[in-house]
Amino acid sequence: MKRRLTAWIAAIAATASLAACGSGGGEASSGATATADADNRVTVRVGVTDKAQEYWTTFTDLAADEGIDVELVNFTDYTQPNPILSSGDLELNQFQHLLYLANYNVNSDDDLQPIGSTAIYQLGLYTTKGYASPEDIPEGAEIAIPNDVVNQARALLVLQSAGLISLVDGGNAFSTPAEVDEAASKVKVVPVDANQTAVQLQSLDGAIINNNFATDAGIDPTTAIYSDLEDTDTARPYLNLWVARAEDADNPVYQQLIDIYHSPEVTDQLVEENGGTAVVEEVPAEELQSDLADLEDLVRENA
Repeated sequence: MKRRLTAWIAAIAATASLAACGSGGGEASSGATATADADNRVTVRVGVTDKAQEYWTTFTDLAADEGIDVELVNFTDYTQPNPILSSGDLELNQFQHLLYLANYNVNSDDDLQPIGSTAIYQLGLYTTKGYASPEDIPEGAEIAIPNDVVNQARALLVLQSAGLISLVDGGNAFSTPAEVDEAASKVKVVPVDANQTAVQLQSLDGAIINNNFATDAGIDPTTAIYSDLEDTDTARPYLNLWVARAEDADNPVYQQLIDIYHSPEVTDQLVEENGGTAVVEEVPAEELQSDLADLEDLVRENA
C-alpha cells in the first residue's frame, strides 16, 4: 500500500491533474450497537459544509424511514468539524478527503477514522473577468487559493496543470506558495481562507474554489474554466469521507447511514446538483483506514 500511495503522490507531482475536494448541542447518541429501525429510533449528528444541497434532504428522509434521525450541523470553516467530532459534540462528519484527514490527525495528535467513502469533487478555477480559458488570463494576474495546508497544495497543482504557475521540482501534495517559481510563472497566488475564495472573485482575476463554497456563493461548478477531475484512481488521496471517532468505527448504525448515502436516490441527486463535477466512489472502510495510515506516514515524512 505504501508503494501505491507513493505512486499517487508522484503522479500528483508529475501530472498535477487531480480532483478536489463547518457546532451542535444536545447529548451524543452514545454509539448504538444495533441496527436502527422505525421502532428503535436513534439520533446522529453529522458535521457538514454543504447542508443547503438538496441531496441531504433526500438522505435524511431515507434515514428517518429506517429509524435514524440525522441532525446536520453546518460549518463554514473547515478547521472546526474535526475537533468538534473528537470532543464528542458530533457523532460523524462528512466534509473532508483522505489527505486532509491524515494531515489533521498528524498535526492534532488525533485518531479520527474514515468509515465510508463519498465522492471525489473537482477543484476548479473560476473567474468573473470574462476569461474563457487559463490561456486568456494575463501576465501578472492574481489568483486566490485556499490557505489550509492540503487544499493549498492541491490548488497550486491545479494552477500548474493549467499552465499558470511553475513549482520548484514539479511540486507535490505538500507544496506551499514559497515553492512557486515566480520567474517561470504567469500569475501570482493569493492564499485566503477557503470560505473566502469566492468573495475574492470581486477583486482578483480568478480563484480556486472548492465545490461546496462555489455552490454556497451561487456559482455553477460547470462554469469553472479549468478543473482537475480527470483520474479518479490517481486522485484517491482526495476521496471524501464519512469520519468517526476510532472507538465508533464499527458502529452498525453509522454503517447503515453510509449504505443509505450510497443509494441511487442520493448519489444521483448529488452528481446532478454538482453539475457532473463529482465522481461517487464506494471503498470499504478497512481499505480507507489502511490508506489513511500510509498517508499519515507521508505527512510525517514531509513535516
